Amino acid sequence: MVKYEVGSKVVYPLHGVGIISSIEEKTVLGKTHSYYIIKLGISDMTVMIPVEKSEELGLRKVVSHKDVESALKLIKGEITKIEEDWKERYQQNFEKMKKGSLIDVAEVVRNLYHRNKIKELSIMEKKLYENAFRLLVDEIAYVLDIDKEKARDLIAEGLESSVNRSQSNQ
Repeated sequence: MVKYEVGSKVVYPLHGVGIISSIEEKTVLGKTHSYYIIKLGISDMTVMIPVEKSEELGLRKVVSHKDVESALKLIKGEITKIEEDWKERYQQNFEKMKKGSLIDVAEVVRNLYHRNKIKELSIMEKKLYENAFRLLVDEIAYVLDIDKEKARDLIAEGLESSVNRSQSNQ
């Protein structure tokens, strides 16, 4: 199990980049456990995660520059087969989001962006897309040490280039 220290920069799936502000002992229902107290940058929210369940919950270190480059390259690439049934598609994408890998989040953003070009997304899928996009922006901005607007632009440019490429291949 990966142990983090106070000050570690981490990603909590579905919530984004945060910093471990403290590690505290808490007694809940008569049992004492250690908790990571994480200050999330995106929402000014603080979350408590049991240290022993952190791996299971997908807590991970912020990715490297190389991983960000791979995610941006994936966004520009060909889309994978997209499930036609929106409920099935939503479930598949939600599962990828729960895993929390930057590559999985980038794939969700790319595929839902393309799907929306074909047919408008359901309300639930729109929310999932917006959340995935926000998480992608958050981590890319953090890793590349750029403002979020610049990160949004990088992602948008990649998505548009992939749309243009797929249209020219038809």
